[in-house]
Amino acid sequence: MKRFLAALLLFVVFLNAQNVPKLPEMVDIHKMNPSIILDIRYATSHNFLHQPVYKQARCFLVKEAAERLNAVQKELQSIGLGLKVFDGYRPLSVQKKMWSIMPDPGYVANPKHGSRHNRGSAVDVTLVDSTGHELQMPTPFDSFSERAHQNFQHLPAKVRQNRWILRTVMEKHGFVPIRTEWWHYNLKNWKKYPIMDYSFSQLDSLIKIKKTSMQKSVKFH
Repeated sequence: MKRFLAALLLFVVFLNAQNVPKLPEMVDIHKMNPSIILDIRYATSHNFLHQPVYKQARCFLVKEAAERLNAVQKELQSIGLGLKVFDGYRPLSVQKKMWSIMPDPGYVANPKHGSRHNRGSAVDVTLVDSTGHELQMPTPFDSFSERAHQNFQHLPAKVRQNRWILRTVMEKHGFVPIRTEWWHYNLKNWKKYPIMDYSFSQLDSLIKIKKTSMQKSVKFH
């Protein structure tokens, strides 16, 4: 009877796992490394939309991106610096809202094709010192100007150095910058990840279901 019940439970877990939407393994970056400071602007009105579009101030990334960002943080800490994150995974529905406000592909990805943020494989970051204060960068976050471009040179030497440090360490750990935003970095292989439209709370539920299914599968293997 015990064997029968165990087999039945495993079958139920298997059926539940089949009903869980296919998505890559996602990680809450703050749970992986709490020393990474979060300043999730789209959970506030302090952004170019002038309104919050996230219900929670959280940063999810695909596991590969989270692990690489964790490595970036550890290297920066070795020289007395650290990361502050402005945005990570972004639901497609939010992307559509951004596009309706600023339909400029130079600054906002067309939701028709999806953003790398929608794949959980892009992150917006800056540098902080050992006390958590931001280092001076060319512009504030989400400044849609030529001054925010990676190759803009009419800047104080210290600002160019800060931008160079961020770019050098991010590239070392597998991230690639984009031309128009000093803060935005993609995984090199971002194309392999699907476009997603899950809210943060939905991600929590899906992650929990998958984790429970895996644990029960191992237990009754």
